[in-house]
Amino acid sequence: MAAFIVVAFIGCRQGNDTTPDGSATTEESTIQFSNVTASAGLGEFRHFNGAQGQKWFPETMGSGAGFIDYDSDGWQDILLVGGGTWTEEDPSDVRSLWLFRNNGDGTFSDRTLETSLAEYRDYGMGVAVADYDNDGDDDFYYTTIDRNRLFRNDGGRFVDVSEDAGVAGGSLWSTAAAFTDVDRDGMVDLYVGNYVNWSPENDVLCSRGDGVKIYCTPQLYAGAPAYFFRNLGDGVFEDATVRSNLGGAGKTLGAVELDFDSDGWPDIVVANDTNPDHLFRNEGDGTFEDVGVVSGIAFDEHGRARAGMGIDAGYVDADGHPTIVVGNFSDEMIGFYKYIGNGIFVDRAAASQIGRTSLRTLTFGLFLFDVDLDGDLDLFAANGHVQQDIETVRDNTTYRQVPHLFENRGDGTFEDVTTTIGEPLTRPMVARGAAYADYDKDGDLDVLLTENDGPAHLWRNETSPSPRFIRVETTGTVSNMSGVGATVTVWIGDRSQRRSVRAGGSYLSQSELGLTFGLGESTMADSVLVAWPSGQRDLYYEVTAGRTIVAVESQSISMLSD
Repeated sequence: MAAFIVVAFIGCRQGNDTTPDGSATTEESTIQFSNVTASAGLGEFRHFNGAQGQKWFPETMGSGAGFIDYDSDGWQDILLVGGGTWTEEDPSDVRSLWLFRNNGDGTFSDRTLETSLAEYRDYGMGVAVADYDNDGDDDFYYTTIDRNRLFRNDGGRFVDVSEDAGVAGGSLWSTAAAFTDVDRDGMVDLYVGNYVNWSPENDVLCSRGDGVKIYCTPQLYAGAPAYFFRNLGDGVFEDATVRSNLGGAGKTLGAVELDFDSDGWPDIVVANDTNPDHLFRNEGDGTFEDVGVVSGIAFDEHGRARAGMGIDAGYVDADGHPTIVVGNFSDEMIGFYKYIGNGIFVDRAAASQIGRTSLRTLTFGLFLFDVDLDGDLDLFAANGHVQQDIETVRDNTTYRQVPHLFENRGDGTFEDVTTTIGEPLTRPMVARGAAYADYDKDGDLDVLLTENDGPAHLWRNETSPSPRFIRVETTGTVSNMSGVGATVTVWIGDRSQRRSVRAGGSYLSQSELGLTFGLGESTMADSVLVAWPSGQRDLYYEVTAGRTIVAVESQSISMLSD
């Protein structure tokens, strides 16, 4: 087969001066965002939590959001979950799903009706995106407080195939979903986390002693175990929950794939709310072992399970070992678990200087991304409390909260730069879902947020001077077509960066599948290695800044030309 690669210019923006030898001069970048929600055409969206005074548990949780290229035009579209209603007296125009098409000029158009998504009235929670049937377009899975839906993309229109595919599940409150090819057969499988056994019929009356109902906490409900569906490759999944040992104890709000021990088999990390967090190690035979306790991620330093919300994992430094980040409740630090080898993680929240800053906030969505494209991963955390009157009963804790943007200093520590950046980051909100993508194709990563019973927010990254970058988009041939599970390593001199393609993560949300690497002051990456789930490894040399590699499995070449 002839070697093939697509290399595209994507806005190689000017800004940094260069020396005569072509290297960039040192110029400190200024991180900045602008709120483009209204001008982008997203202003009509509003999440509706159904609250009418009953104080039902799901009303506090909000929902996720995601990026999806539903029409395969190379531009990231936006998928939002609209919540839901409880009774016939609730507003009849509440949409469970909203899909906005990226017009390629900084604006979006509402295409919910045209894509056949307007009819659904579920009480929605989250989304995960991948090409589950390997036909070349993005499909998505949608979790609700009842039965879930798998939407197959048929030429830009979505068809609910959840029952035929066998992934609807039962009448359980589902939350986090993640596609991952656990058996490396070229078809993505599906992990679905469930929360608690709640329904209007078994709702518990909670109060502070005065008889006035307040929202209950998850401790009062039994956890609902997870689902795991194995993709059989013919549009049908089998329920492999029992055989795989992935059922777990429930109360799950976040799940993400991570090959933490670098054995080539994808593992799964799960954040649970007041239950121990899971680290499911893939045994390579279709089964998993929960090593969360022995690895050190299940409990805090006092041996207590924390209220885990969103989750992400990545390589925050150049030593090749991953870090797991978990959003937790107020008075609980964000978990920052660094892998040190031999199956052990150490929580470096305090040492990284993330811990103390995050004590007073309640973090739902969070993710690792290179906000300033300096070559290392920073941390964004979306915050907001669950009790509307928390300020009347607790000092120094608010219902609406500002996010955190922790900038990686490159020495194992992070600095919260939120207040130095200013608007829109300093606006308090009841944030839930959080995701990132380069929606405008200018090279840097933009942020999408949702609020509980509130609007969505799209923040355009305006970091200056314009930093250098390369992007890698993966298309599997033997591996799954989305490239989920592929790991890309970029070398610049003796420094390396590593990213993985993931479907799911954060809090019930989906960031773009493409990978962005900041080059900092460099004008070129010396080499780029794509390690596919199949075991295939493709190597690219001398990739200049401002380019996208469309990496097709087994079709790499040794040199990229202009």
